[in-house]
Amino acid sequence: VVSDSNLKPTDTLRDVLDLFEQKGHSTMAVTEDGTATGRLLGIVTSRDYRVSRMKGDEIVSTFMTPLDKLVTAPASTTLKKANDIIWEHKLNSLPIVDKKGNLKYFVFRKDYSQHKENPDELLDKNKSYVVGAGINTRDYEKRVPALVKAGADVLCIDSSEGYTIWQKRTIDFVREKYGDSVKIGAGNVVDREGFRFLAEAGADFVKVGIGGGSICITRETKGIGRGQASAVIEVAAARDEYYKETGVTKKNVITEVAATLAFSAAKNNDKVGCILFSDRIEKFIPPKKGRSHILMIIRELVGFEPSGESTALSVPLRYLVGVNKKRTTSFLLSDLVNAEADNEHFDDALKIASSKHDIMAVRIYDERDRTLPNVGIVEVADSETGRREWLDTSSRRVRDYWQQSYDRAMDEVRSRLSHNRIDIAEVATDGDYVKELIKMFKQR
Repeated sequence: VVSDSNLKPTDTLRDVLDLFEQKGHSTMAVTEDGTATGRLLGIVTSRDYRVSRMKGDEIVSTFMTPLDKLVTAPASTTLKKANDIIWEHKLNSLPIVDKKGNLKYFVFRKDYSQHKENPDELLDKNKSYVVGAGINTRDYEKRVPALVKAGADVLCIDSSEGYTIWQKRTIDFVREKYGDSVKIGAGNVVDREGFRFLAEAGADFVKVGIGGGSICITRETKGIGRGQASAVIEVAAARDEYYKETGVTKKNVITEVAATLAFSAAKNNDKVGCILFSDRIEKFIPPKKGRSHILMIIRELVGFEPSGESTALSVPLRYLVGVNKKRTTSFLLSDLVNAEADNEHFDDALKIASSKHDIMAVRIYDERDRTLPNVGIVEVADSETGRREWLDTSSRRVRDYWQQSYDRAMDEVRSRLSHNRIDIAEVATDGDYVKELIKMFKQR
């Protein structure tokens, strides 16, 4: 973590005590300029002073633990290595410094211990707790920017009744100012109309229930409410209806399948990792155990935006072989559409990867990829290559050729997977992926 308790060597014991009162942290960095990234000169901990035997005007440089008596680590040190150093030298904290001697971070023993004691903690990619904050529909123009600046991960409108124009105005403000970068929930609602209103207003999630809480007085004060089971049943049905209307993307299904497989693995106490790719490796998340780790993977999947413009299926397979020396059970989740373009490399990568790992493919497809609608002459673009061309979709011959080309390409992919003894589950975006996964596992 970046140090938030920092001193100059000319500060006094009173400054130390004031800083402790303000921040609550007993480990303080002493840097040349008193900043979190200044040249490290030493540290001050509660073991360096005794308030009962000191006056308060003592200079920090006279009682701090100087740099030459500290164990430090270079900026290239991994978190795992840093924790090993802490245990090896029996430290409570380890300063991380760059080549110029400037402080970069602290690694604390207590963070490691707390992480092990709380395996279900929800952390972001910076190892900080994921934090939600409540807002209202009155002072949101001041409260929302302050919360976002403070680092809140998700916002939620706190109200007993969410089916109001005030909540829409609050959501509109967030979307106009932050786009989709800030997640905001709304509610509460108890029926289809309330859910549709908030979903169409742009809420990322909707809370259900009015008057069902043990201490809730909404029914008494406003005369509204509904049984919780009835509310959940109707809103859940409205959610499914809305989901079908707005479209189920291949990315949505891949995320759901990945989450299902990950939680199933976690139930068996297996480690779970993830490789995100396009025509290059976009991100590698090393295998680990724990619910918080899986939730972090899911967040990465939901927010994943590739920097590459196309897809090369050989890339993750080659990377898998290089990064995991032990045999793994791995799932290739893709629409497999671009396997033909990566033909030669894909075949070689499949052969090598399948000899070292137990690989299964899960093909996610949208029937609309296979069938051209009859809408006249249109310009189409290949999302993988960017190539554009005009097609006369009113021609039956053109539509048949499109479908036959797609089917031939998929048959070729299936043949190559089968040749390398790789099982495949094929999941339609509007289908039951659980059923297809079970079918594949039973056939193994």
